[in-house]
Amino acid sequence: MIRTLIADTDPLARDRLASLLAAERDVEILGQCGDGEEAVAAIGTLKPDLVFLDVQLPRMNGFEVIEAVAPEHRPLVVFVTAFDGHALRAFEVRALDYLLKPFDRGRFSEALQRARRELEIRANGDIGRRLLALARDERAGRQTDRFLVKSGGRLFVVRTEDIEWIEAAGNYVRLHAGGATHLVRETMASIESRLDPHRFLRIHRSRIVNLQRVQELQPWVNGEYAVILQTGTRLALSRGCRERLQKRVAAS
Repeated sequence: MIRTLIADTDPLARDRLASLLAAERDVEILGQCGDGEEAVAAIGTLKPDLVFLDVQLPRMNGFEVIEAVAPEHRPLVVFVTAFDGHALRAFEVRALDYLLKPFDRGRFSEALQRARRELEIRANGDIGRRLLALARDERAGRQTDRFLVKSGGRLFVVRTEDIEWIEAAGNYVRLHAGGATHLVRETMASIESRLDPHRFLRIHRSRIVNLQRVQELQPWVNGEYAVILQTGTRLALSRGCRERLQKRVAAS
C-alpha cells in the first residue's frame, strides 16, 4: 500500500484529492492537513510514502515543509499549486511531480503512477545505488539525474536513466524517453555536460546515447556501423566512435 498524506490549504482541494486517491486500491490515506506546521508534524508521526503538498500552505509553505524534514525521512512529494512559477524550485528540491490546478484525473494518474514506479525501485533495493549517484552528481556540480521539460502547458520530469537517446534539433535537443519525445531548449554541449559520462556517450556530433540502452552494433554501409538500441532504433555511428563505444558498452 502507498501510505499517502494530503496537505492543502483548500478544503475542497483536499476532498477532491481524497476522492481520487480513495478510488485506488493500492493507496491508504493517512490523513489531511491544512497548514504547513500540521504537515511537518504529520510527516514525522505518520511517516507517509507519498505527500500531495500544496505550495501555498499557511504558517509554513510547501518548500519550508520539505526543508523541515530530515532528508533521510522525506517522503515522495507531489507539489500541487495553481501557479507554475514555483516549478523550478520544485525541481530543485527533487519533487516527484508538479500538478497545476485544475488538473484532471489523467494527470493525477500520471503522478500516482510515477510514485508507484519510484517506490518499486526503492523496494527493490535500488535506493543505495541512487544515493551514490546523487552524491557523485553533487560533487561534480553540474550533473543532474532528471530534466524538467514543458509541453502543451504541462510540466514533466524526465529522469536521465529513462532517456534512450538525445538528438540535436537546431537550438533545441530532443530527449527520447519511454516512447515519448521531449523538446528542450538547450545545446548538445550543455546537455552533455549535465549527463553522467559513465552512462552517456556522444556517438555523433548530433546524437548522444544511453549506453545501458545499446543492444548491438551492426555493419552498415561503406564500412560504417550503426548503433541498435533495445527499442530497435537504429542510429548512425561516426567513424571515430566505434572502438570507444565498444569499450564503454562492455564496461557499463
